Amino acid sequence: MIAPVTYPIMTCVALLSGFVDSIAGGGGLIMMPALFFAGAAPLQALGTNKLQSVFGTGIALRNYWRSGLVEWRPNWLTVALVFVGAIAGALIVQLIQMRILNLIIPVLLVASALYILLSPRMTDDDAHHRVTSKGYAPIGSAIGFYDGFFGPGTGTFFSTSLVALRGYGLTKATALTKLFNFSSNVASVLLFALGGHMLWFLGLCMAVGAMAGGWLGSHSALKFGARLIRPLLVTISLALTAKLLWGYFTG
Repeated sequence: MIAPVTYPIMTCVALLSGFVDSIAGGGGLIMMPALFFAGAAPLQALGTNKLQSVFGTGIALRNYWRSGLVEWRPNWLTVALVFVGAIAGALIVQLIQMRILNLIIPVLLVASALYILLSPRMTDDDAHHRVTSKGYAPIGSAIGFYDGFFGPGTGTFFSTSLVALRGYGLTKATALTKLFNFSSNVASVLLFALGGHMLWFLGLCMAVGAMAGGWLGSHSALKFGARLIRPLLVTISLALTAKLLWGYFTG
């Protein structure tokens, strides 16, 4: 049973998580431990986190869309493949040895953090793209697959790869990240809901906080651009890396 006082507390946690997630991703780094602390079982925590996240991501996507940074037509294939990838990831999550995954993902996150810190391309200026939108779609699908069965760090992987491969400025990459993240979140919510792994009332209470955080975060990203997004991406990458390595070597 979840104590009544848990609902307003988790709504506030969701506000913070939604704020961070709308800028740099990594909201799950805050939300998942909080859900476990609130008494949710592992699958309930995964499902409920996706439920509140889809609302926060949706609000952030709306703000980025209205600013003109989100292009649907050239990215529809990636959106579709991200959705399919997330479905596949959520279906086979129980077949993956999480201990191995917890060692591989920190390597990718450290690489992302180093790229963000050292690359001159991590600005708001667009650059020449290395792959086309269709060429990026399978990469987006792989990240969507990862989001379906694990999740934390998805926003970082999307943003970094969009800058490195598609040549987008950091703010535009962050905006497109929300489009792809929304697709993977919807897929995950559908699957967890069908499986009955959802704390609906808690998730909808948290959705209120997530929407407020998503609105504040996306407006902050639009106002401050790479000056805000870049350090937050690095912080989230290193924090998640430390958490995963700690869990691996102490688990």
